[in-house]
Amino acid sequence: MFESLELEIKELQHLDPDSLGADELTDAIVELGRLETRLAAARDQLIDAWDRSGAWRRDGARTAAAGLAAATRAPKAECGARLALARTLRHLPLVGEAVLAGDITVAHARLLARARNPRTALALVRDQAMLVDQAMSLTFAEFVRVVDYWLLHADPDGAEDAGLERRDRRRVTLDTTLTGMRTGTIVLDPISGEIVDNELHRLTQHLFETDWADAKTRLGRDPLAGELARTPDQRRADALVDMARRSATAPAGGKAPKPLFQVVLGSDAFSHLLQLASGQVLPPSALLPYLASADIERYLFDGTPQRVISVSYRRAFTGALRDLIEVRDQFCYHDTCDIPAHRCETDHTKPWATGGITDQTNGRPACKYHNLLRQRRPPPAG
Repeated sequence: MFESLELEIKELQHLDPDSLGADELTDAIVELGRLETRLAAARDQLIDAWDRSGAWRRDGARTAAAGLAAATRAPKAECGARLALARTLRHLPLVGEAVLAGDITVAHARLLARARNPRTALALVRDQAMLVDQAMSLTFAEFVRVVDYWLLHADPDGAEDAGLERRDRRRVTLDTTLTGMRTGTIVLDPISGEIVDNELHRLTQHLFETDWADAKTRLGRDPLAGELARTPDQRRADALVDMARRSATAPAGGKAPKPLFQVVLGSDAFSHLLQLASGQVLPPSALLPYLASADIERYLFDGTPQRVISVSYRRAFTGALRDLIEVRDQFCYHDTCDIPAHRCETDHTKPWATGGITDQTNGRPACKYHNLLRQRRPPPAG
């Protein structure tokens, strides 16, 4: 059996990738990914049987992970993760079958295994078929949010405790090296991290646009990334310094902008929506430290996020209409893109130039790259 598998692998290694077209390469990558998952699932079945047999004890290993690491020369942490997954999947047969069939990946299975604890064990057995169906139809990032929401319902106390514990772990260190450089780490809870990240991104983007314009003037053409005055890391560092300068020169006693929480009501699709613009799912307790100083903005749907609330022949999406589209769609429209909607432009699904109107049914978030790509490669007529 293993000899024939090895022959097939050798034959694959002799395949000339440059002889394949773009569609053939994509199909090959997808199929190989599915087969890799199935092979990993079959391996983990053997690991599970090896674990249950106690074979690792024969060589004097203190734990199964140590025995597996010695036998395979794989990292002990990875061996421990494989064993933990195999042991958990004994209780989730539908998840194991889906991995074995190549319908979901090992990463999906590990995510579900991490969701299992003494409080969620029965609910996870009950809901595993539904979660597997979601894993088969959603992107991985979308599935992560589904599992996070499931945990909020299945283990609300655990999710609340985890949310409070994450905030308690916040810290910043800034040390001076022997050469006078400053180095450190930043650990923030999700909401604080979102606040810092959004402002850092805004200032970094401004610096990028400045560098781009300067380089274009200098070169007389659109510059390459390596021709800009600063690297992305350098722009981010300069933006952080700029944040400190702005804070230092702010009027004494001036009021900081209030955080804005957007509450979505009236649509089944959003009935339990509690997440940051980046997609990070939060327990309700994470909002408590901010509520006293926050503004609340409500969005009321009539049971479907497609209800038209505004029709206009204006060229641009602005104001409440733009906000609604961002809240509704959350991310760039393109299937391969996960840039949050608040960092996107709002684009007409049917182009303005061909009669598309400016209303919520014809609007969608589009990151700058995919918006420009669409302009360069217009969709076929009809």
